Amino acid sequence: MRLAALGGVSLCTGCASIAITLAGLGAGLGGTHYLGSIGYKTFTEPLSNVKFATMVALKRMQIQVEATEKTDTGERIKAKIPGREIEIELESLTPNATRMRSLARKETGLILDSATAAEIITQTEKALNGPPPKISQAAQRG
Repeated sequence: MRLAALGGVSLCTGCASIAITLAGLGAGLGGTHYLGSIGYKTFTEPLSNVKFATMVALKRMQIQVEATEKTDTGERIKAKIPGREIEIELESLTPNATRMRSLARKETGLILDSATAAEIITQTEKALNGPPPKISQAAQRG
């Protein structure tokens, strides 16, 4: 009886460690990563597609683009909204993979705004996936 109980504890302990490992792995899949309030995401898209989607996202958010410039590995987009300076860096990793770095800084320069940086990435991802179907179109399919 004790052996069965100990085996059950051992099994449960193993299950817990597996569950924790799987939860940790799942938390990193398909998400945006942050380092010091700067958002990072890699898209399986060419740089030109990600740049276009980023411009759509900024327009949707009514963020005014001030400048774009070429870099050694891609492009940098500078934009501004009241109280915030935005910098987006697009880095071509391969012909079909582009890494995006989004940074929103308060005008004081000391405080970063991770929520705005994250929303720019989210809206870029939505633009890459295309517009959502209208309710009437979805109803006709259903």
